[in-house]
Formats: sequence, C-alpha cells, structure tokens
Amino acid sequence: MNSSSSDVNQSSSPFCLLGLGYSYNLNTCVLEVSVILFLTILIISGNLVVIFVFHCAPLLHHHTTSHFIQTMAYADLLVGVSCLVPSLSLLHYLKGLDEELTCKVFVYVVSVLKSVSMASLACISVDRYIAITRPFSYATLVTPCRLRVCIGLIWLYSALIFLPSLFGWGKPGYHGDIFRWCATSWQTDPGFSSFIVAVLYAPATLTVCFTYGSIFLICRQHTRKITQRLTRFGPQGNERGERGEGCLDKRYAMVLFRITSVFYVLWMPYIVYFLLESAGLYCHLVVSFLTTWLAISNSFCNCLIYSLSNSMFRKGLGRLFTSLFSPCLELDCCTEGRKGPAPSSQRPAQVC
Repeated sequence: MNSSSSDVNQSSSPFCLLGLGYSYNLNTCVLEVSVILFLTILIISGNLVVIFVFHCAPLLHHHTTSHFIQTMAYADLLVGVSCLVPSLSLLHYLKGLDEELTCKVFVYVVSVLKSVSMASLACISVDRYIAITRPFSYATLVTPCRLRVCIGLIWLYSALIFLPSLFGWGKPGYHGDIFRWCATSWQTDPGFSSFIVAVLYAPATLTVCFTYGSIFLICRQHTRKITQRLTRFGPQGNERGERGEGCLDKRYAMVLFRITSVFYVLWMPYIVYFLLESAGLYCHLVVSFLTTWLAISNSFCNCLIYSLSNSMFRKGLGRLFTSLFSPCLELDCCTEGRKGPAPSSQRPAQVC
C-alpha cells in the first residue's frame, strides 16, 4: 500500500528537472516555470515587434534577405507560442492530454521551427554571397518567385527530416523533457542523431562558414584595391561610389553575420550535449534543461541583434512607436484647445 501510494504521489507531482524551487503550496516547479514563462514573453513580444516593423517600413523590403528575416521572425514567434505548452503542463492545465503524444508533437514542432531558422540563416549567407560575387546578374538569379519557392522548400524540408521521430526513430531534442515520459522513456538514437547532423547541422554550418568567409575576403580585397588606386591616382567620383557601396555591403553582411554567430554560439552547447547523450557518453537532466532553453533563447536574440545593428530597422521601429503614440499627442492637443482659446501668436499652426 505504501509503495502504491508513493507511486501515485510521484506521478501526480510535477517533474522538476532542476530539482530546485519546488513549491508545495503551488504544487509546481517554480524555477522552471519562471524561466520558461520569462523566455516565452520575451520571444513573443520581440518577434511581434519585428513583424510589425517589417510591415510598417517599406525600405526594409528592398533587400531580398528581408524575406528570410521575416520567415525567421514568424518561426521564432511560433516557438514562443509553443513554449506555452510546457508552462501550462507544469501549472497542471494540461492534465487531460496524453503525455506521450503531447511530448512528441511539442518536440517535433519546436525542432521543425528551429530547423527553419537554421536553414534560413544558411540561405541568407548564400544570398549575400551571390549579391557580392555576381552583382550584375543578381537580379536575374534571385527573383521574388524563386525566393518564395526557396522559403516553401525550407519549411517542407524541415518538416520532413524530423518526421521519423514521430514514428519511433530517435528523439530529435530535449525541448519536451519537462514531461516525465520524455526524460525517462524516450531515448535518443545514435542513428537518428547522426542523420540530423548529416542533413541539417553540418550542411548549414559549412555553408555559413564558406559564404561569410568568402564575403569578408572579397570585401577586404576590394577595399585594398580601392585604397591602392586612391593612393596612386587620387580620389575619383566612381571610386568613391564603389567604396561606399562596398562598405555598405560589408556592413549589412556584418549584421547578418552577428545574427548567425549568436545563433551558433547559443545552439552549440545544445548540439554538443545532444551528440554526447546520443553516444551514451554523458547524460544529465540539469544540463539538458539549461542547454535546451539557452538554445531557445536565441529566438529572442535574433530580433534584438537585428534591431540594434540595422539602421533602417531602427528607423522603422521609431516610425512604429511614433504612429502608436501620435493619436495620444493629437488627443492632448485637442484637450488643451478645449480649455480656452490661446492668443493668436501662441496658437499652433496645426488645427486639431
């Protein structure tokens, strides 16, 4: 009787990966819920701002990479929305759902969304590489129709490569280890982990390294040639234009390179732990939780880095806030006008 009652209590009590911050009054893992809810709010709010700014700033659409940035923003927004699932589970709002099915679907969805982000970053690097190496044929090579097809293939490819995990072949990640079944009954498979590395992690990483390495090498050679011409022949109008255009391409490439670098810095601990656990070399619940949610925090870092690094995005963000607060300013103007007529010399030119 004692053993059966203890099993019931264990199954009804929350599964706290960190083992700290458990509240008997709330019957939940306070620390885990706090971390997940905090990241969820940041991810949803940050990516909503990015999406609104892109809709309000037409200048951002001049770059073809803006389509991939928007794709990443939508994918990261869905990551934030899906992160509500473990939070609601820890708060006992999902008691009626099957834990195994919920775990598998949640892990699959988050894995697909993060694969979309990784593939989009690789496509952005290829797009910038084509723009710098083939500037005259870029408009014919990269068309809006091909961009839409590429984005559609990214979503389709990401959905297909993780599909075997729903049918019992391996575990794609640790995003669902908040659920007890995910941590204790769903084990990683070395074959499936090798498959994910071969079809996603390795190609995306090699593509990014090759393209950005070539871009910075080309920009450096271009800048050196222009500097040598200026030293020998003095400044000329066309060389100034080439220099400004080359610097602009390099600055924009640096913005995208920062986003890519932060992505891999935050995801590398997760990938390393995923490979170590799949090989049976190391397994720890606390490490799996920390590396997982460190990687998921990248969904907020993308919009933060882009907003701080891109001047056009900052202008669009300022225009968005101005449009939001301008009705309030007009309302204040109108209410001040009702208090009494001002002298003609002090009346504003704008009529409320």
